[in-house]
Amino acid sequence: MKIAALQMVSGTDLQRNLDMARQLLTQAAQQGAELAVLPEYFCLMGAQDTDKLAIQETMGHGPIQDFLSQAARDLGLWIVGGTLPIATNEAQRVRNSSLVFDPTGQCVSRYDKIHLFRFDNGIERYDEALVLQAGTQAVSFELPSIDGHTYRIGLSVCYDLRFAELYRELAADVLLVPSAFTFTTGQAHWEVLLRARAIENLAYVLAAAQGGVHDNQRRTWGHSMVIDPWGQVLVQHETGPAVIMTEVTREALVTARARLPALHHSAGGQ
Repeated sequence: MKIAALQMVSGTDLQRNLDMARQLLTQAAQQGAELAVLPEYFCLMGAQDTDKLAIQETMGHGPIQDFLSQAARDLGLWIVGGTLPIATNEAQRVRNSSLVFDPTGQCVSRYDKIHLFRFDNGIERYDEALVLQAGTQAVSFELPSIDGHTYRIGLSVCYDLRFAELYRELAADVLLVPSAFTFTTGQAHWEVLLRARAIENLAYVLAAAQGGVHDNQRRTWGHSMVIDPWGQVLVQHETGPAVIMTEVTREALVTARARLPALHHSAGGQ
């Protein structure tokens, strides 16, 4: 199964971001991808955190969801729409939601980011809980591939990467991590955390990132990558918009899990 991680440098103009996303999705489809993953906040990196409130959508309705549905249908792709702001019962807080659309354009899965980023090194300060409401449920979905196998796909977002227990609960074949890691934290921890999640779960990890300097002058780390179940980086892209592609196979998953039965031992097996 061919999968694609789409890297962006989203800005403050929603339509311009959607246009760029469509270009990258089209490129992924033309290269034979079955699954394409957009980065966190692909639709908007606002001038301030509250800007996402202005483009929030109710579940099942809105131009961003319409865009994702139409692109999936037009291109015959499974699309994971990075994240977009979905309305809650609180006027000043939204869910940071990752929506999955199948090739017919139907939304078949939704994951709301559970772990909300907070960071303060005296220079940079972030607190997502000021405008986001945390999700509560781990979510995965089944993707039947043209290779004849069905893959379990686990959903997560950015800061979730630091919480290993979430990924073990997902028990997936392919773990997705759409992200907007800061340059500071990404430089220190991004690759080692991604490789650790792959190694611990003997799973592929696909991380689609924001990567560059944005309109709001925030700098994100980029380095979108796909990692195999043995922890090896198969492909990556450092900075700027890009599509990176690779192939996942059931054989690689079975082989890795057979020679090192850590998942069986974790479940109490001998």
